[in-house]
Amino acid sequence: MLKGSTLGFIGGGNMAEAIIKGLLAGGVAAADVMVAEPVAARREYLHGTYGIDACADNGRVVAAADALVMAVKPQVFRGMVAALGPAGLDGKLLISIMAGITTADMEEVCGNAARVIRVMPNTPALVLEGASALCRGRNATDDDLFFATGIFELVGTTCVVEEKLMDAVTGVSGCGPAYVFLFMEALSDAGVKNGLPRDVATRLAAQTVLGAARLLQETGDHPGVLKEKVTSPGGSTIAGIASLERDAFRGAVMAAVDAATARSAELGKK
Repeated sequence: MLKGSTLGFIGGGNMAEAIIKGLLAGGVAAADVMVAEPVAARREYLHGTYGIDACADNGRVVAAADALVMAVKPQVFRGMVAALGPAGLDGKLLISIMAGITTADMEEVCGNAARVIRVMPNTPALVLEGASALCRGRNATDDDLFFATGIFELVGTTCVVEEKLMDAVTGVSGCGPAYVFLFMEALSDAGVKNGLPRDVATRLAAQTVLGAARLLQETGDHPGVLKEKVTSPGGSTIAGIASLERDAFRGAVMAAVDAATARSAELGKK
């Protein structure tokens, strides 16, 4: 997928690391990956852990790379490009994982001819179980989309969506791991409250979420159908579900996604 190409990362945070880890696990050579990261300790960590070239100079990575993953915070993106000079990005495939920054924004800042693929991945990419949605800008080709999809398929599952849906993707899968971790923490706490040792409660909570997700994926059944299969008349599960419904569990989750979606859109306007 990357044969003969160098992939550069502008920003070496957690999501960049997740993608780098997946690339190397998928057979991409460390010599074909570079990262520009301003924090010295982080550069040392990335180089020491993955053997990639990590430096502080954005311009050096831009000059050497055929394609760039823009992995900086959306709030600093415009200033970063201004400091770099948009002419330096000419001819590069730009793959953005910045929440809220549209392909039109990228084209405006990086040059109207810029080839842009916008991606919203999530942190389970660190264990090669990520969920990434992609859309492309007006100048990106089928080959560009194929190239970017190949990168993110190495760290999980991918889908292509219309760009107008990317903020919703952020609210669901981009932020979703945090909601799931919060749920697992609460499930573990409840186990401890009812007498389970913490390690046992946490292990049971994690495996329950993992197993339920896999069951959903492999059966293709609607979540409601699978819920019914473990909900016996008058049993423990329906008692727990009734409690969740009284506390507006589903409404709270939907409101969280609404809030995250709105915030994603706001970030792109700053």
